[in-house]
Amino acid sequence: MERPSYVYNLLNYLRIVECASFIAGPSCALHLHQFGAEVIRIDPIGGGPDFKRWPLSPEGDSFYWEGLNKGKRSVAIDLTKPQGRELATEIITASGPERGLFVTNFPKNGFLAHHALSKLRPDLITVRVAGWADGSSALDYTVNAAIGLPYMTGPTETPDQPVNHVLPAWDLLTGAYAAFATLAAERHRRMTGIGQEVTVPLSNMAMASLGHMGQIAEVLTGGDRPRMGNALFGAFGRDFVTADGERVMVVAITAKQWSGLLEALQLHAQIAQIEATYNVSFARDEGVRFKFRTVLFPVFERAIEVLTLPALKSVFEPNGVCWGAYQSLSRSLREDPRLSLQNPLFQMLDHPSGHEYPAPGAAASLNGSQRCAVRRAPRLGEHTDEVLAEVLSMSDAQIGALHDAGIVANA
Repeated sequence: MERPSYVYNLLNYLRIVECASFIAGPSCALHLHQFGAEVIRIDPIGGGPDFKRWPLSPEGDSFYWEGLNKGKRSVAIDLTKPQGRELATEIITASGPERGLFVTNFPKNGFLAHHALSKLRPDLITVRVAGWADGSSALDYTVNAAIGLPYMTGPTETPDQPVNHVLPAWDLLTGAYAAFATLAAERHRRMTGIGQEVTVPLSNMAMASLGHMGQIAEVLTGGDRPRMGNALFGAFGRDFVTADGERVMVVAITAKQWSGLLEALQLHAQIAQIEATYNVSFARDEGVRFKFRTVLFPVFERAIEVLTLPALKSVFEPNGVCWGAYQSLSRSLREDPRLSLQNPLFQMLDHPSGHEYPAPGAAASLNGSQRCAVRRAPRLGEHTDEVLAEVLSMSDAQIGALHDAGIVANA
């Protein structure tokens, strides 16, 4: 059998079995694959609940599913039937020193419960992505609503109207953290021979992240943070409009960024006058810049609104100003060389949807390792026969009987 090629070959001794939908679980296995691990997906015949999730191609295929499952192998099994469930458990618990790694977001109890699977393989590692820590259902957007962030986001004029953001941050962070937890548990098993269940709830990821950033302490000692539009909390930063109608985000957190910004816009004298008036210094303390933002912002508005975007760039770039123009994703892909699809991150692929478009590999660049080819997502059940023969040593006759009984399917 031709072995798949990977973005990096650091983990090519590991086999991960994935039985998961939506973002966190599949992205966990995707991260592991892009560093070399083999990933076998167990898919319901006809596809799981995210198999047709938007964004869709004009023909109705999911670009979302294609993106999250690049390079994986797919085995299609009827999990509603006892024989299908037994087959899935055999794949998950198959023998081998680098096997027995299972990533899922299925409920904690049921036929994929760790205590049931570990009876077949005691050193099994199950990494289970969950919604709430108590096991109740949640998605990124419901967790985000519960922890209060939508009340910190949005215009100051509507403080009681929550504003959702479009990036599923807790899903993405949970998937990355689950990949890290998988490798930590696997390393522990190598040293001790002991498997375990690792549970990574979205809610824990969200609350831990807020705690790491000091926001829980902030609330407990001073109350909820009010929304402040596009102003950056705790430092100088906001959106400004140029003479040609472009909108830019300008940030000055460090002393060097602040001095560079003043030099670029020739504002030393005006800022010195404000400092003298209020007996403060903005040079070293970003918190002071934040406290006096309502005084500072009009000064920068007047300086920026008379410059076109090209003129602004010509003074910002030489002075190391931290800034960025607001632009649509389509514009950034066409015009921004920093986000170019020519980046070695991307590889042009023909996808199962029939569309050719660039697919990203691993986001990290390892100077001591060679990048290998990115592989497209599988067609549903594309590797069913191959995996049954390879992992479970089934004969053609046995595999044929499973097809005849409707237990498995291929592409």
